[in-house]
Amino acid sequence: MPEISDVPVAGDHPRPQSTGDLFWAFTWIAMQGFGGVLAVVQRALVEQKRWLTTDEFVEDWAVAQVMPGPNVINLALMLGDRYFGWRGAVAALAGMLALPTVLVLGLALLYSHFSADPRLAGALRGMGAVASGLIAATGIKLVPTLRRHPLGPRIALVFTALVFCAVALLRWPLLTVLALFGGIACVWTWRRIAP
Repeated sequence: MPEISDVPVAGDHPRPQSTGDLFWAFTWIAMQGFGGVLAVVQRALVEQKRWLTTDEFVEDWAVAQVMPGPNVINLALMLGDRYFGWRGAVAALAGMLALPTVLVLGLALLYSHFSADPRLAGALRGMGAVASGLIAATGIKLVPTLRRHPLGPRIALVFTALVFCAVALLRWPLLTVLALFGGIACVWTWRRIAP
């Protein structure tokens, strides 16, 4: 695992060599991403490929999350377009969808035959727990970037706690939570950075 000093800074990092490089990188990400790919994407793009810095990843991921559609697909389209225009966007999207689609269709066929097996149900519950742990670990790994956020780490952690309570405890709809807390955070941040 790279040290913090090994992670590239803005403007000082490699880029994909070709659209094929994008295709295979996102195919590899997609094939590892059962139940959520945040941990896999961050590790692949920041620590392994070094195509993004940690700060760039956090910014791009935030944009990808507020756009309609799956966030990792949005990120793939953004990166593909950034490096190779529409051809890169298509290559990254194809990497995210081609092989995983074939695999999911095959797994759906298998699941239809073995869905009554309690061992399969247990295995799926176990995968859900692992995916939750990976997402939590990645979130913790990205906490140091909050030091440079205009609202600061304390306010960001307050927002995190409020969002957790709204979703997990109060069971508010995600769209309501995003509109309310995301809107407040965006306006507050904008007011802090406005000249």
